[in-house]
Amino acid sequence: MGQTIAWFRRFSWRDALVSTLPMALLAVAAVWAALHFIDPAPPLTAVIATGAEDSEYLEFAQRYASQLAEDGVTLDVQASGGALDNIKRLRDEDDPVRIAFLQDGLSDTEDSRAISSDVDLVSLGAVSYEPLWIFYRGRVAHSRIGALKGRRIAVGALGSGTRVFAMRLLQAHGIRADNSQLVTASRQQSEQMLRQGQVDAAFFIAAPESRLVHGLVGAPGIRVMNLDQAEAIARQFPYLHHLVLPHGALDLAGNVPHRDLNLLATTTTVVVTQSLHPALVTLLMKAMQKTHASAGLLNPPKAFPAAKDSDFTLSRDAARFYQSGPPFLQRYLPFWLATLVDRAALAIIPLLAILVPVLRTAPTLYGWRIRRRIYRWYGELKYLEIQVNTAEGAASLSELLQQLDQIEDKVTHAVLPLAFSEHAYVLKEHIDLVRRKIQSVVLA
Repeated sequence: MGQTIAWFRRFSWRDALVSTLPMALLAVAAVWAALHFIDPAPPLTAVIATGAEDSEYLEFAQRYASQLAEDGVTLDVQASGGALDNIKRLRDEDDPVRIAFLQDGLSDTEDSRAISSDVDLVSLGAVSYEPLWIFYRGRVAHSRIGALKGRRIAVGALGSGTRVFAMRLLQAHGIRADNSQLVTASRQQSEQMLRQGQVDAAFFIAAPESRLVHGLVGAPGIRVMNLDQAEAIARQFPYLHHLVLPHGALDLAGNVPHRDLNLLATTTTVVVTQSLHPALVTLLMKAMQKTHASAGLLNPPKAFPAAKDSDFTLSRDAARFYQSGPPFLQRYLPFWLATLVDRAALAIIPLLAILVPVLRTAPTLYGWRIRRRIYRWYGELKYLEIQVNTAEGAASLSELLQQLDQIEDKVTHAVLPLAFSEHAYVLKEHIDLVRRKIQSVVLA
């Protein structure tokens, strides 16, 4: 008796597995798709293009790389031919560069418009002011760009932001290749030619703290132009800013410069491809904040990074960072763990979408499988009952009784949940009914 009850209390794991396995596989597939397509894992490497090897951008990128390395991400720093080269590399799908420095005001140049691509670029914001320095030779102080007409002028390298801005400002002052000698040269070449007297003036884009600026400000026979029209020029070129470098800012003891300098400056922005993983965008934003939040000679503390002065649309992830800082989990957890939790939370959504119908459907499917087995035995019983009417002789009836006993034995030893025991007992009553019918035919 106890053994029979144990049989009915047993759970049919085979039926349960067959009932739930397809939906379980569907749930696993949904989670896999969510993790690999909806929110793929962030890459652990990224490539940034800086500019010329002697530019300040190289130092910025190296500081970014150092901070990203703390979170296990490798930032490959690569020099380039300048801002326009950076745009070209960003828009080349086959180029690994996904991050680059650009100066504001370059997206509408003829060269940049010629670089057509389906790759969308977005900005992470401005990170610094980049003053445009005009150094010239001579004893007479000049305060206007128009004074350079007819001179030999180094305007920067091809593809560089320096050359773009220099050509725009010279053209605005009526200085062209037909009335002046415009020399295309790299930053190092321009400095060397200026020092050796091979050119009369040279344009540079550099930070006030740079070696180039400190070297040329104090060089004998070389002056820096103090632009008295800086505010007027900035009004005509909205991406340029009128900044004032106070006297003595470069050297307090030597009072260098010896007077306030009116300068024009653009802003340096960090631009990325829109496909860059949001987690890497957040890491970059944190690195930018640590690198550029301190005060500089031309800006107060926390002026950078800033969501301003960009030719490109601000990244949505960067906009959220400026508004509320890094994501909650990244404030308190290591990068890898915060990313894992974020992706796991995203995977729960499709998992729940699958589990809810599974939990509602699986019991029904399980019950259907159990009932189907009972109905199959009923089919066998019905077939025997039909055979009774056509049986000939005691031998045939005896064979039917043996088959009936076999059906009853299968029902008795069947692994059925306790909830279906009623069906089993009813089936046994019907088996007994058929048995009595067979016996009555034998006695007759």
